[in-house]
Amino acid sequence: MRKRRHLDQLQSLKLQSLKDYCTYSLAKKINTLPLLPLAKEPNPSDSRLLLPVQRPDTTPSLPQTTGDPDNEFSAVSAYLLGPGDELDLRVFGYDEYTGAQIILPDGTITLPIIGKVVAEKQTPEQLTQEITARLQTLLVEPIVTVRVSRLRPLLVNITGEVQRPGPIQLQGLSGAGTTTTTGGSVQSTGSIPTVSTAITSVGGITKNADIRTVVLKRLKPSGETVSITLNLWEAIRSANSTPDVLLRDGDTLFVPKATDSSELDPKLLSRSSLAPKTVRVTVFGEVKSPGEHQVAPDSNISKAVGVAGGPTKEANLAAVAYVRLNDNGTVQKQGLDLSNLSDNVQVQDGDVVIVPRTDVATFGDILQTASTILNPLLLFRILR
Repeated sequence: MRKRRHLDQLQSLKLQSLKDYCTYSLAKKINTLPLLPLAKEPNPSDSRLLLPVQRPDTTPSLPQTTGDPDNEFSAVSAYLLGPGDELDLRVFGYDEYTGAQIILPDGTITLPIIGKVVAEKQTPEQLTQEITARLQTLLVEPIVTVRVSRLRPLLVNITGEVQRPGPIQLQGLSGAGTTTTTGGSVQSTGSIPTVSTAITSVGGITKNADIRTVVLKRLKPSGETVSITLNLWEAIRSANSTPDVLLRDGDTLFVPKATDSSELDPKLLSRSSLAPKTVRVTVFGEVKSPGEHQVAPDSNISKAVGVAGGPTKEANLAAVAYVRLNDNGTVQKQGLDLSNLSDNVQVQDGDVVIVPRTDVATFGDILQTASTILNPLLLFRILR
């Protein structure tokens, strides 16, 4: 009779064994005693008991990630899941629900018993909450963690003053963030698709870019288009860290042309991560390796001559000339004395440097030497 009563209680409490019932009874008695500090936090994975347990705080601590979850461009909770994202799903104490999940082309993942769950256009936190709600019909207070282990490729369109404008696919990035049912925000980790990484991926900005007014446009799930203006120059020149904006699939970046670049420091800008790694400079005449060369954007004319192998014995370094085609179609031409192999002229993409022989005396003689190499239209503009 007593055994029968125990079995009835097991069924009413949905416990799995007599051992579980004993543990449950002990837990009830403990709850009537005064609370004492615990030596350590309980580990819910040590048991499969369907009992309320103390939830561990598994939200990673990343103090540099800031933002407002209600802000469309905030770094917090900004990533929306989509087909191709790989998830690391964990339900503490239940291995059958734990493992890798790839969001299918229809935007869903499939879990045992509960079936398909729509993941597309949800944040990791929202998906965590939905899975938790579905599992609560089977388990008591399940502890669920969803982490994006690998991001799907994002298609972003970049226009304006960048080296290679157009659509670009950002891929191979991982660790978008983690979230748990204990609450809190989605925290980003690892390498993630941001405005700066996207600009770098298209070769960087041009010399005419106004990075003070970069525009990011985004189409919300509701169909509304929102935009934000970003001052990337402030992030470069200021010692204060400025959060980089996370990109979403379908975003559009526009880098405008500068109308007044007086406050932009070309030297500092050329050393930034937004600048191209190299610029094209053509060096010919009395150098050891004449032709077009890739030169660091913060280099001067002397450095460009050095990249071309350096001057020959016949070089007249006191009469070096450089030619630059401006954006308005005019040509800038100037002579330089590089006898000390030192100058303060920063190279620009497309510059032409001419190192004459010692028997060439005038700028016209230098251009006569260059006439077989220079573009005829450029040469015509120089001679005007």
